[in-house]
Amino acid sequence: MLKNQKGFTMIEMMIVLLVISVLLLITIPNVTKQGTSINSKGCEAFQNMVAGQVEAYRMEEKSLPADLQALVDKKYLKAENTKCPDGRTITINTEGEVLVGE
Repeated sequence: MLKNQKGFTMIEMMIVLLVISVLLLITIPNVTKQGTSINSKGCEAFQNMVAGQVEAYRMEEKSLPADLQALVDKKYLKAENTKCPDGRTITINTEGEVLVGE
């Protein structure tokens, strides 16, 4: 004797997979776009943090740092933290302004 079994039909499963696929197609481009925005904002935040360290260096040393290496040497920055999260370089000009390169 066969029991009355309930479950999803093949059509119902295909519809569910189609809906999931459409949701993924909509979500993935938005996630990658947000990734570039996050890296850009991370670089701005890092630039502001380095500017704060330049100011701390100026107040304690009574002069501006010549470059980022001067901040690393005096332990204001860690050696591995001299670039933005997106890979752009940070420089300090002669007036103590922190600039982001390409």
